[in-house]
Amino acid sequence: MEERINVARYVIRGGRPISGTIRVGGNKNAALPCIAAAVLAEGECVLRNVPDIEDVRVMLAVFRALGGTAEPAGKGAWKLAMGDVRTAEVPRSEAAKIRASILFAGPLLARMGEVELPPPGGDVIGRRRLDTHFLALTELGADVDINGVFRFSAKRLRGAEIFLDEASVTATENAVMAASLAEGTAVLFNAACEPHVQDLCRMLVQMGACIEGIGSNVLTIRGVRKLGGCDYTIGADFMEAGSFIGLAASARGCLTIEGPQVSDMRPARTVFRKLGIVWEHEGSTLRIDARPPLSVNEDLGGMIPKIDDAPWPGFPPDLMSTATVVATQVEGTVLIHEKMFESRLFFVDMLIRMGARIVLCDPHRAVISGPSKLSGAELTSPDVRAGMAMVIAALCAQGESTIRNIYQIERGYENLVERLSGLGADICYSE
Repeated sequence: MEERINVARYVIRGGRPISGTIRVGGNKNAALPCIAAAVLAEGECVLRNVPDIEDVRVMLAVFRALGGTAEPAGKGAWKLAMGDVRTAEVPRSEAAKIRASILFAGPLLARMGEVELPPPGGDVIGRRRLDTHFLALTELGADVDINGVFRFSAKRLRGAEIFLDEASVTATENAVMAASLAEGTAVLFNAACEPHVQDLCRMLVQMGACIEGIGSNVLTIRGVRKLGGCDYTIGADFMEAGSFIGLAASARGCLTIEGPQVSDMRPARTVFRKLGIVWEHEGSTLRIDARPPLSVNEDLGGMIPKIDDAPWPGFPPDLMSTATVVATQVEGTVLIHEKMFESRLFFVDMLIRMGARIVLCDPHRAVISGPSKLSGAELTSPDVRAGMAMVIAALCAQGESTIRNIYQIERGYENLVERLSGLGADICYSE
């Protein structure tokens, strides 16, 4: 699989009707820290609803390299058991592939008292600080040495009151995992509270951790002596659901999306409404009919609306690329303000090449006037989410598009070609 997606590309013939039913997979951003959390368990952890994507395969490879066993246990399920940790050194070859490799820092530090971690890889979407990880682990009693690799060590982790200097998802997750086996009580202020952070906390509680405040930005973790195994089901991927909503809106489709929870979709609903997109949500089934023309809902006084991202419960930054493509297909003008990553909007050059009317004001802001007739083009996926946005743009464009570097897309979306083909999309692999 990996060899194929490293050399293959997508060939997409756009302008085809999109309709049908699609089920969202497990939350990628929850599966990755949950795999790392299994390092803490003195027993077997069964994870269910795990997406079959490249990032998961890399995390499982790291887990095995540390001395653990990871065996499939049915569709979307894995049995993980660490036993005795063989090494506290995360392999460089795997760490360089994904940013989530840093999530092994907290569990290894708590379990082994040390960890050596090469700088993590991942999407190139601007500066992505690691300072908050160091701040949190240092406050818990770790010593940090940075000299080409990150080395953490601690004779004993101890709880502390920690104010995170930014609501970093992965730093919050590292701190929670480390604090779960620390001595005493840790309180995390300004903690991230995204659904995937909640998933990790609930898994840890099932393992025997004592965590209060799940879903809020203040987490209280009372350390325990040991954690056991668990059988945990990961929640649905609301980011993937947002991508499919964007696909329906851009391609004038009618979709039934199975899996997403109402509470997870509220921030997206508020923002997509600005682009004229509405949907029905009953239980875990979402229905969207975007066949009628869509128009921007202007702010009071006829002012141009702004779409911006923020930490949860704000609009997720991972959906900004999708919202940008949708805006090119909606009647009216919007301002896109990407506040969290300074390089994420650079992919709009490819949309402009396809015919979109976009003014990139600076690295963080773009003014978009729609609708634009997009034409097929040669494209390259810069990261997971912008890559999916490129797929959406190609599916609503006239003519043929090719997308290269699809490894970046398939890091986050399971069986994408097969699933989109089932909705009527003309998409295939090509060497």
